[in-house]
Amino acid sequence: MNQRVGRSSIRLAQPVCVIAGAAIVGKKEGEGPLGALFDMVGEDDLFGCKTWEEAESNLQKDAVYMVMEKAGWKAEDVSYLFAGDLLGQCIATSFGISAYNIPLFGVYGACSTCGEALTLGAVMAAGGYAEHVVCVTSSHFASAEKEFRFPLDYGNQRPLSASWTVTGSGAFALGLNQKCRAHITGMTPGRIVDYGLKDSMNMGACMAPAAADTIERHLEDFHVQPQEYDRIITGDLGSVGQTVLIDLLREKGIDIAGRHMDCGIEIFDADAQDTHAGGSGCGCSAVTLAAYILPMLESGEWKKVLFLPTGALLSKTSFNEGKSVPGIAHAVVLESPAVK
Repeated sequence: MNQRVGRSSIRLAQPVCVIAGAAIVGKKEGEGPLGALFDMVGEDDLFGCKTWEEAESNLQKDAVYMVMEKAGWKAEDVSYLFAGDLLGQCIATSFGISAYNIPLFGVYGACSTCGEALTLGAVMAAGGYAEHVVCVTSSHFASAEKEFRFPLDYGNQRPLSASWTVTGSGAFALGLNQKCRAHITGMTPGRIVDYGLKDSMNMGACMAPAAADTIERHLEDFHVQPQEYDRIITGDLGSVGQTVLIDLLREKGIDIAGRHMDCGIEIFDADAQDTHAGGSGCGCSAVTLAAYILPMLESGEWKKVLFLPTGALLSKTSFNEGKSVPGIAHAVVLESPAVK
């Protein structure tokens, strides 16, 4: 029987298999340090479409097709889709994957959406309610700038604390008792944490308190220490948020500095690519998980990681009304199938 662990975590009695992952990214991401690892890199960030939003929808559609192909599934084999993006009412998702005609759970956790989708998809599979599940998220630099900041034609100057929204989509096939690239064995869902910060150009600092909260609760619930993980991997904090996270946890007597990794730092070369604090967006942690983290687990080089996408829960309405930027972070325990 699956277990509630501690105050707010879940341990899966039967691990859920991450059967396959797929990562499609834009040109800038393909020029970064992980460029050779992605399944597909677009030559044009419009991906042959007329609008940025349509391009993002195409990213999701293609990522889902690719992960189903890797898993050996057809659309009719998939029980449920768990999907989301950053745009108003998740329009990248609804227009991107509607043609598959698969029952959909639309999820929104800002940049933490990948962690939320994997959590819900794994619980559904572990509970016996779904044989095959696909989880997918996406983001696009240009559509996100238009949604949350300024149109690209405006040419506004970005502060050094700002992050660069990743153009990309990551998709994952989940199921039970199948060939695994990694096992999902537990999760600690995030809760909303708001320190009152209002700077939408410093989302790393806004999200770091939520990451610290989830990590602290996870370690307490599972009665584990940070050194039991090869890596504790946040999604989108960037260089500024990483510093804040490490400092916040040290104040609580928790030291993760030697094993912390952030997808937003890994995906870009901050000096050569002028991305300032690093990457962000729903696609950031998703494509890094599919392209980089899963192979490390599959090979056994990493035995166990805590995957922790982070999200800033703001909208243009809340920002224009002077509201703060709350954060959330969903943690998923991933273990190598090579470990007996």
